[in-house]
Amino acid sequence: MTKILTTTIIGLLITSLFLSGSGWAIGQGGNEIKGDADGVHNIKSPIKHVVVIFQENTSYDHYFGAYPYALNPPGEPVFVPFANTTQSNGFTPALLNHNPNLYNPFRLDRSLEILCGETNDYSQEQKAYDGGLVDMFVQQTGAGEVDTHAVNPFNCNPGNNGNETMSYYDGNSVTGLWNIAQHFAMSDNYFDTQFGATLLGHTNLVSGDTGGVLDGSIANGVLLANVESVLDDCAKAAPAQAVLLTGPNLGDSLNANGITWGWFSAGFKPTTPWDGNPAHKAVCAATGQRTATDNATEKIYGSHYDPFMYYNSTANPHHLRPSSVAMIGQTDQANHQYDLNDFWNATNAGNMPAVSFLKAPKTQTGHPGDSSVLDEQLFITNTLNNLEQSPEWSSTAVFITYDDSDGLYDHVMPPIVNNSNDPLHDFAPTCGGNKTVGGEPDRCGYGPRLPLLVVSPYAKPNYISHHVSDQTSVLKFILDNWNLNFADKKSFVNRAQSLGDMFDFGNHGRTPIVLLDNKTGEVTQIIQTH
Repeated sequence: MTKILTTTIIGLLITSLFLSGSGWAIGQGGNEIKGDADGVHNIKSPIKHVVVIFQENTSYDHYFGAYPYALNPPGEPVFVPFANTTQSNGFTPALLNHNPNLYNPFRLDRSLEILCGETNDYSQEQKAYDGGLVDMFVQQTGAGEVDTHAVNPFNCNPGNNGNETMSYYDGNSVTGLWNIAQHFAMSDNYFDTQFGATLLGHTNLVSGDTGGVLDGSIANGVLLANVESVLDDCAKAAPAQAVLLTGPNLGDSLNANGITWGWFSAGFKPTTPWDGNPAHKAVCAATGQRTATDNATEKIYGSHYDPFMYYNSTANPHHLRPSSVAMIGQTDQANHQYDLNDFWNATNAGNMPAVSFLKAPKTQTGHPGDSSVLDEQLFITNTLNNLEQSPEWSSTAVFITYDDSDGLYDHVMPPIVNNSNDPLHDFAPTCGGNKTVGGEPDRCGYGPRLPLLVVSPYAKPNYISHHVSDQTSVLKFILDNWNLNFADKKSFVNRAQSLGDMFDFGNHGRTPIVLLDNKTGEVTQIIQTH
């Protein structure tokens, strides 16, 4: 049974923050915040700490297409929506029963938690949308087959029917995420900045620009696939194509303004530290075990999961450790690149960085094949429960979002705000045209629709944003919140829409704390704040 308590959260910002000073419109929906600069950091909202939980490979429909109605079969966690829950842009009876794809969408229960990986290739994702017909997912991105009646329901071998792309979970499996959506804010109109895979999504999150590639570009000096960094000791051995990214990223702006920050990757701490010999490398061989039915063990550091390691200015090539816990978030030999445990070491010591990106172990990212939907829930619920009970919670905003769709079906044709006409990689009916930011081809987007949730004392409860946004909208929020300039005119952030309508800064941080069971995702405790 959910417990509802009342407590006083000390440290909430007082109303003077909203008074005199130059106005700053944080977003649509009338949330204009007026206030003086907050010390040297020039903060323009009550949010002093941003935490981005960046997960892997799912589409909006795969997790939220059925929201807010769950099947609730016996033996699975029950989800019953609030009576006033807004219907999201999800499945309709026509999409469920007369879908234009080769198969109709079908539900997966909790026992079917380990998926095959789909195809998230830049070109094939474009073809799946078929110029707006959204009818070619099975042929273009479907790579796994599901037979829910078989003893071994998943067929991940080539030549299967590819129907897995049409699968989805509901609130009996992604229960934690659905409960987060009930009690906080989410978007049903948030998109991958571009079509394509993991590295593109990570790069757009921190810079909005996948161009300017050196040392082995994929096409026209633009990233099109997952490639290794020439700067990372722990990149995969003998990479076929290693690259270096140029141009500015968010870390450069934060450093220039003295704002503490870090990217915290599970497994980043080397198991064999660098010995100082230029000919040698650090080794990151830490492993983890997922709790899914197969109890698989695998390496937990993903070399494509830290975009800052691709830039000279923000890389930590030898995975050097921070000089002290007190220096986490500041510039030292670690150069703002850390192990995931370093985030909690800093937070427990009272120096949570202003901006933090958290990357789960590969076993808990939600990535099909590496992780599982229930292992992902374990990571997200544990992370949120700890953050919500930290002293910094009263001034924190958490963004939970994803790097790409994995090629999983989503019924919404993304708005194409940037075209590309590369005949080798672009599908003209979807991406053809002349709107090319900065003259760089091979950056067609927006790409597939992805989940986005905002958890904060200032998040609007049970709110669904319908405003168009993309991965660089998270970047825009950080830049705007600290009043930072970003010099890259080629960046998608220059056209990103605000996420401000998902917040209500007039409520003085009174959205309740909601604690979740890390296995079932069900609500265990609600703590009212005032």
